Amino acid sequence: MKISLILATIDRTTELSRFLEQLDRQSYPDIELIIVDQNRDDRLVDILEPYQAVLDIRHIKTDKPGVSRARNIGIRSLNGEIVAFPDDDCWYTEELLDKVINIFRKQTDWDGISGSLCDDEGGLGPGNFAFTPGYINKFNVWRRANTNTIFLRRGVIEGAGGFDELLGPGAGTRWTASEDIDYVLRILEKKHCLYYCPDLKIGHLDPARNYDSAAVNRGFSYGCAMGRMMDLHNYPVWFVAYYLLRPLGGSLLALATGRIGKTRYYWSVFRGRLYGWITSKRLKGSSCEN
Repeated sequence: MKISLILATIDRTTELSRFLEQLDRQSYPDIELIIVDQNRDDRLVDILEPYQAVLDIRHIKTDKPGVSRARNIGIRSLNGEIVAFPDDDCWYTEELLDKVINIFRKQTDWDGISGSLCDDEGGLGPGNFAFTPGYINKFNVWRRANTNTIFLRRGVIEGAGGFDELLGPGAGTRWTASEDIDYVLRILEKKHCLYYCPDLKIGHLDPARNYDSAAVNRGFSYGCAMGRMMDLHNYPVWFVAYYLLRPLGGSLLALATGRIGKTRYYWSVFRGRLYGWITSKRLKGSSCEN
């Protein structure tokens, strides 16, 4: 059972080297890595060269910006029965792909699975992932799925269509995130069965924990994208209200305890979600069929 890993990358080299090093340590042998390279130079050539003899790597160059566009290019080239979309700054923990394949072999009625994110020491990574396993649905997807953590059967990919190219980093729109949540939601809308397995750990650092200016800006842009998703996928008012009030409450609590950086971050998340939800009301549909 071949696994196709579609990795879109731009600007990163140290992080990509780490991913390749950890991938080379995986014991599962039947893997193809499709790297969609959006760099304008050849910086990846020397990084990939040591692994060409030991990993099945396809290096595709493109000048099209946007992570969603890059993943769609990769989808058109895949050969595997199981498909994943690792970021260029994540890494796979020990024996991860063996565990993934074992689950798919045992659970033949599952169309896809998702793991959780961890940091360097195995603690919680970004995303506030749930601790308990279970089926993924429209309401818990936010704590049970992420681009890096999803593994899908090929038939699901073929039926879902591509990633929405108006979403995600580099899209050239205000929606610079949540392309992964949109993708999973569209899969769920087609009645596919997805299961969350928190013991499947994918490494990814959490840049938001610094609560610096970059994190504040990221909180706003990610919030905008979440607001867009809540409107695009017709979430009920109670759900929208909960996810608006939660960062607002976090901001007030942080302010009361004198944590100014955290206050600014959560206030930015609140503003982003509200702005994204209201703005999305003026738009119709997405660039992919649902």
